[in-house]
Amino acid sequence: MKKSDKKLDKALREALTKVCDHLLGEVEGFVWLTHVVDFNRYPQSLKIVCVFEKEADVAELLSTQGDALFYQRIEDELKGANLVIKNSRQFVSFDSEEACERSHQGRWNLRLKGLELH
Repeated sequence: MKKSDKKLDKALREALTKVCDHLLGEVEGFVWLTHVVDFNRYPQSLKIVCVFEKEADVAELLSTQGDALFYQRIEDELKGANLVIKNSRQFVSFDSEEACERSHQGRWNLRLKGLELH
């Protein structure tokens, strides 16, 4: 990893940690978030995954347009870190511990490997 990639990854992790910390107390069922990125194709390859406890939590969030809060928080924090992305909806997805347990036996590393990086 190049020095510039390390700096970018650090800035991404810090900004997304702020998002996570804030939303943990605000959104029911939300438990953590992570990101994957191919630094050679940043920002197009950035994928941010917001993880909930159960699939029903994700369904509830989406049915009530609660996902807008995630998009806005992510955009705001990234912008504050000088990491501007346009249309965060294309970079953010929602998943659940329950779904990972069912399809990947709880192995997030395998589940995240399967994400398509644009």
